[in-house]
Amino acid sequence: MSDRPHASVSAPPEHDHESTPRHYPDDYDLGDRNPADDIFVAERPWGTFQQFVSNEQVTVKIITVQPGHRLSLQKHDHRGEMWQVLDVPIDITVDDRHWVAEPGETVWVPRNALHRMGNSGDRPGRLLEVAFGHFDEADIERLEDDYARCPDAEQ
Repeated sequence: MSDRPHASVSAPPEHDHESTPRHYPDDYDLGDRNPADDIFVAERPWGTFQQFVSNEQVTVKIITVQPGHRLSLQKHDHRGEMWQVLDVPIDITVDDRHWVAEPGETVWVPRNALHRMGNSGDRPGRLLEVAFGHFDEADIERLEDDYARCPDAEQ
């Protein structure tokens, strides 16, 4: 017999959100569905939580961009990415749109979109990245890079 307590049958549910997906499974696998459409916030007695994805195959990273630095201008054939800005404002490029995303902002980068993030501030900045689709670092096509990692591209 176990000494661990058993969950009460009458315990309140942890989720009050409908768990049935509102998309076709292949949409995420192909990197074609904007997962920001499925983000929700749930209230709890202790505060809230924000759910980004449920029961999907994804790759999750936290990216730290040092002050005065930026990632390459790039695109991916096999994945889309959702970014959540965590700490400080981050300079964002997605295709022809350029803006400064504030902490808490969610950014969707569709598959094959040109994109870049940078930090023009004076403190390191972090982003949570959730990649949807087949993840492989070799899927990065760099068009511009401050660190000479794409020798044929215009620097």
